[in-house]
Amino acid sequence: MPGPIQIYIDADACPVKDEVYRVAGRYGLKVCVVANSFMQVPQSPLIERVIVDGGFDAADNWIAERAADGAIVITSDIPLASRCVKSGAEVIGPGGRPFTASSVGMALATRNLMQDLRAMGEVTGGPKPFSARDRSRFLSALDETIVRLKRAGRG
Repeated sequence: MPGPIQIYIDADACPVKDEVYRVAGRYGLKVCVVANSFMQVPQSPLIERVIVDGGFDAADNWIAERAADGAIVITSDIPLASRCVKSGAEVIGPGGRPFTASSVGMALATRNLMQDLRAMGEVTGGPKPFSARDRSRFLSALDETIVRLKRAGRG
């Protein structure tokens, strides 16, 4: 029998933590909030704060080691998303964009291209500001993912 749904948040720069807490609470799901430094989280038996020590990718590595079929990972980090998708996890970006086996490769290639262009001084702007529409798309994507996993027999 499949295990319960577990949500992992790559929390250091995540703008939708409160939304995850609210949705997870509605479904009774456990949330791990993973960060490199102390972060305030609500007092709840369903929410676990995980502070990782170590290098640049310590939080990513912690999440990737645990991401598996039935897990939901919330991250905007495309290399982490790629690792988690390969492990069978569902991955959603804070703007509501799901990363899938078919989309994560292109996202990774685009990210690498933009990184190269920035290194050459070609790109000076950053990402668009996070909007109410992004938040709404995220809530919808998270809810749809949970419902789909529950229909597939996840707890």
